[in-house]
Amino acid sequence: MDYTKFVGLDVHKRTIVVSVADAGRGGEIRSYGTIPNTTKAIRSLLAKLSASGRERLLFAYEAGPCGYGIQRQITAAGHACDVIAPSLIPFKAGDRVKTDRRDAAMLARLLRAGELTPVQVPEGEREAFRDLCRAREDAKKAELVARQRLLSFLLRHSLSYDGGNWSKGHLGWLAELKMGSPAQQIVLEEYIRAVRDATERVARLTQQVVEFGQSISFSGTIQAFQALRGVSTIVGATVAAELGDLTRFDHPKKLMAFTGLVPSEASSGESTRRGGITKTGNQHVRRVLVEAAWGYRFPARVSKLMLKRQENLPKETRDIAWRAQLRLCKKYRKMAAQNKPHQIVVTAVARELVGYLWEIAQSQGAAKKAA
Repeated sequence: MDYTKFVGLDVHKRTIVVSVADAGRGGEIRSYGTIPNTTKAIRSLLAKLSASGRERLLFAYEAGPCGYGIQRQITAAGHACDVIAPSLIPFKAGDRVKTDRRDAAMLARLLRAGELTPVQVPEGEREAFRDLCRAREDAKKAELVARQRLLSFLLRHSLSYDGGNWSKGHLGWLAELKMGSPAQQIVLEEYIRAVRDATERVARLTQQVVEFGQSISFSGTIQAFQALRGVSTIVGATVAAELGDLTRFDHPKKLMAFTGLVPSEASSGESTRRGGITKTGNQHVRRVLVEAAWGYRFPARVSKLMLKRQENLPKETRDIAWRAQLRLCKKYRKMAAQNKPHQIVVTAVARELVGYLWEIAQSQGAAKKAA
């Protein structure tokens, strides 16, 4: 569609700064001003910009903490709106002045030039499930902090458990501890209570993720991902909720780059310099994939748990999972034998694991089309 106006929105919690670029390379870019970030104000903006009835508008704003509500309101009104990936916006190296008005004008100008990269806006069901997965992740972080505080308190008083922390024996040892003063005993009990509450919260949210993951529209994709070693229900749910439809990537390398698991590079002329991974894209997916990759440090085998997960899956999906095991277990052993740091080895395995997730998603898409 040929648009007549390109509208850049610099969105904040309470305000939106608006700039409008007319179609055509030499078209004027003018500031519309600042409006409140409310449904009524946005509705009024749409009415004014399309008052003639002949205007075809394309809006854009950066992805951020304000979510997708504005995008959904604009599209519901019959206009197009892109949510832009902030990390992929081109900037001038010499530009040292940054204001809301300049940011809105820049978005309008780059939108007209076609140089902005939109993110995929999740549908309501997927966004709700993603929020549930992220709530569980936040609960795990809170549990880790609570445990660390308790262990630090005990360490300050030269108290430590000989076995593994948070085992049944460790929890029994904590329950029998007696501190030197009543005040310190209260501190110990409060720290133990905080750990217990955090652990129970994680368990509740984990159960909810499992239950909702069995009833949502893309539950089949989550189940298919679990055919891969190391991909538990939580990992599969996180990948499906955060990345959406993996078939939109026409090559697995593009998906690897999207997750930020590819090496960074700064090469020029005859010099080639590669550094650590880019860490762009979705950090939630990157974290769970690295966790899943640790499972390939053991020899390839299909355990009872994996047999149960693969029980009702197509043969093609099971074959992909077995090929993944053979290749990734071998890769882990080979890199470990070269004395590579374990974190580098695991990251390399996680990067290739993304390719097999993409292949499973492709097979699922092909099966749906055939049906």
